[in-house]
Amino acid sequence: MGPRLRGDDAALCCDRSNMTPRLRLGIIAALIALALDQASKLWLLNVYEIGRRGAVAVTSFFDLVLAWNTGISYGWFAGSGDTAQLVLIAIKIASVAALGIWMAKAQTPLATLALGLIIGGAIGNGIDRLAYGAVVDFVLLHAQIGGNTYSWYVFNLADAAIVAGVAGLLYDSFRPANAVKAP
Repeated sequence: MGPRLRGDDAALCCDRSNMTPRLRLGIIAALIALALDQASKLWLLNVYEIGRRGAVAVTSFFDLVLAWNTGISYGWFAGSGDTAQLVLIAIKIASVAALGIWMAKAQTPLATLALGLIIGGAIGNGIDRLAYGAVVDFVLLHAQIGGNTYSWYVFNLADAAIVAGVAGLLYDSFRPANAVKAP
């Protein structure tokens, strides 16, 4: 059994007023990313019935399609079975916990926001894996160039939040440390 918190330690641990505005920003970003991701998937599956409709052209470069991704990024390890799904869920839980610790210690609002987006996206895809045994992907971007069609991987809003978060972290890491303090 771990150490017990007593008196002031317990109050410090559980007092929401100790949450910094920066950490609050990251948590809000995670919740928004998670809510938008799950709402879009539930709507597409249960209201719009994308599975019954098949591919739907929205614009000349964007289609709605239903793809069940049992693997990880780009479909790697797809079809690896139930044990692999459990391992992926365990890795996702550990990753979200580590990212949460990093977010709590982040020094810039951009890093905190970016980590919140990654956490929200990871939780959204994790919920899919638990609920359906696969991640619900539905966005297909493509371009017609010189008579050839080039398509990107099918993805979802959780994936977009994760990519935006990683881009934010990369941008933040290349900024000079004193740029944050400049007026």
